[in-house]
Amino acid sequence: MSGTSEGPTPAADLDRSAVTDSHYTTYHRVFATAPLAMAVVGPDGLVVTANTALGELFGIDADTIVGRSAADLVDLVADPRGRHAFQEVLGGRQTRLRCTRRLKQPGGNSVWAQITLAPLSGGEPGALMSVTDISASRELQAQLRHLQMHDPVTRLPNRTLFFERLTAALEAEPYEQGGTGRIGLCYLDLDGFKAVNDTLGHRVGDRLLSAVAGRLTRVADAAGYARAATPLVARLGGDEFALLVEDSTGTEQLADLADSALKALQEPFDLAGQRLSLTASIGVVERHTAGTTATGLMQAADTTLYWAKADGKARWTLFDPERNAHRMTRQALSSTLRPAIERGEFVLEYQPLVAMEDGRLNGVEALIRWQHPQFGTLTPNRFIGLAEEDGSIVQLGRWALVTACRQARRWQLDRPGEPPIFVSVNVAVRQVWDSDLVADVAETLAETGLAPHLLQLELTESAVMGSAGRPLQALQALSDMGVRIAIDDFGTGYSNLAYLSRLPVSALKLDGSFVRGFQYEEAARDTMPNPADEVVVEAMIQLAHRLGLTVTAECVETSAQASRLRRIGCDTGQGWLYSRPVPPDRISELLGAARTYAVGNP
Repeated sequence: MSGTSEGPTPAADLDRSAVTDSHYTTYHRVFATAPLAMAVVGPDGLVVTANTALGELFGIDADTIVGRSAADLVDLVADPRGRHAFQEVLGGRQTRLRCTRRLKQPGGNSVWAQITLAPLSGGEPGALMSVTDISASRELQAQLRHLQMHDPVTRLPNRTLFFERLTAALEAEPYEQGGTGRIGLCYLDLDGFKAVNDTLGHRVGDRLLSAVAGRLTRVADAAGYARAATPLVARLGGDEFALLVEDSTGTEQLADLADSALKALQEPFDLAGQRLSLTASIGVVERHTAGTTATGLMQAADTTLYWAKADGKARWTLFDPERNAHRMTRQALSSTLRPAIERGEFVLEYQPLVAMEDGRLNGVEALIRWQHPQFGTLTPNRFIGLAEEDGSIVQLGRWALVTACRQARRWQLDRPGEPPIFVSVNVAVRQVWDSDLVADVAETLAETGLAPHLLQLELTESAVMGSAGRPLQALQALSDMGVRIAIDDFGTGYSNLAYLSRLPVSALKLDGSFVRGFQYEEAARDTMPNPADEVVVEAMIQLAHRLGLTVTAECVETSAQASRLRRIGCDTGQGWLYSRPVPPDRISELLGAARTYAVGNP
C-alpha cells in the first residue's frame, strides 16, 4: 500500500513518555519537599517556581514568591557587581554566582544567607537559585572573632582589633564623610605595675587592670558625649592601654582626654580588701591622617610615652617634632658610630695651651671632630656620650691617642732645634675599665717615639675624684711612666681637695665658668666683675701650687681675663683669645712663627 498514514504509537514510545513524566513528577516532588530553599528563575529574572523551604526562610507562602524579581528577593539590586553577575548567569555567560546577603523577614527579623545561582541543566533557559541560612555559622564566627579581638582580662579590644581600627581610620576618606582628617592617640602605661604583680600576685594585678579598664572606659564615654564618636579604649598588652580618637579636633582635645585619664586613675582602687594607689604616664600624639601610617603613629606615641616616663612619670607629654628629631639624630649617630671609626670619619683639631707669663706656646689639646657625611662636622658633645654608652669610646680613644702622639712627634721632628710642645688627650674613665690603658699608652709612645713627658692625659674631675682600685692604679702607673695627668673641668664636680693631694695628678684645668667672670675690663665701671670670682680662683691656684700642680684656665676670651689670670698666678691659658681649635698644619704655622702670644693679641 502506497502513501503514509499515522498508525498507533509504538509501545516503546509510550514507555519512554511514561518514564519522562515519572521523572518530572519525582523531580517536582523532591524540589517541593527539599529542606534546601530553592527557586527556578526564568531568563527574565522572575521566579518561576519556589519550594516550601524558601517560603519558610522568608516567612511567607512559597506561592507568593512566584513572579517576583529574584534579584530583589535576595537583595542583589543595590550591588552593581552582584546584579551584573546575576544577569551573566541567566544569560548562560557565567557558570555560577555565589554571595552572602543579610535578608529581612516580614516580622522584622533578618537572616544571613548564602545565595547560589547556577544555569539549569540540559540547556534550558533560566537558572536554579538556592538560599542557605548561615545565621548560626555567622553568629559562631562573630563569637570567635570577639574572643580573638578582645582581651580576656579587661574585656577591652586587644592589640589586633586596635590596629585594625587604626588602619581603617587612616585609610578612610574623612573629608568626603564630613570628618576632620585628623587622628589622636593617648598611649598609656601604668607606673610601677610590675611591683603589684611581684608583691601581691597576678590575680590582684589582673583585678587592677580590669578596674583601670573600667575607669578608662568611663573617661572615653564622657569624652564621647555630644561628639560624633567615642574614643576607642584598648589594652595593647601588659599594663599598656590606648585611647584612639578618630576625627580628632586638635591637641587640646587630646590633652583634655589625657588629663581626664590621669585624674581618673589617681583615686585609690579597692580590690577585695586591697587598697591600691597608682599613677600612669601618657604619650599624646595628634596629627593629620594624610601621610600618617599606623607604624609611624605608634612610634611617635611610644617615644612620647618614654619622654613622659623620663620626665618624672605621673604625667602626660605631647609629641614634640623637634625633640624627636634630636632623638632620631642621636639614634642615627649611635647606629653609625662604630662603622664611622672604621671608615676614618674622625679627625683631630688642636687648640694651643699658652704660658701666661711669657705667651709661649707650650702645648696643645687634641680635640676630636666627626666629619659626618649627613650632619657635617660634629663636636665631641654630640657623640662622646654615645661612644661611652656603647663602648666604642675604647676604639675611638685609642685612635685619638695614637693620632695625637704621632702628630706631636712630627712637630718635634720638623723643628729639632726648638723645645718640643706637649699634646693633651682626653680620656674617658671607661677606657680605663674596658681596656689596658697603661699598655696602650706604652705601646703608642714606643711606636711613635714620643717622650712620655710630652703626653698629657685629661680626665674629668668626677672621674678622677671617684677613682679607686684599677683606675687609680692605672693613673699611678701612667704617672710613674712620666706621663702627665690633668683634671679637666676642675671645680664642677666633687672638688675633694683632700683626696686630690693623694692622686698622681700634675695639672688642673679650671672650668670656664670660673673664668667668665674675668672677661670685663676693670675700667668699665658699669660692668664691674664680682670680686668673689677672683678670690675663689686665686685661692684654687695657690692651693694647686702648694700641691705642686700647674693650673690651666679654660675659655680665656679677652685680654682682660688673661691679664687678671696672669696677675693671680695662673700658669697656662686656653681659649679663643689665643686660637680656636685648628687643623695640625695651622699649629705648624704657629710653631714656625714667633711661638709667642702678646697679652691681648689673639
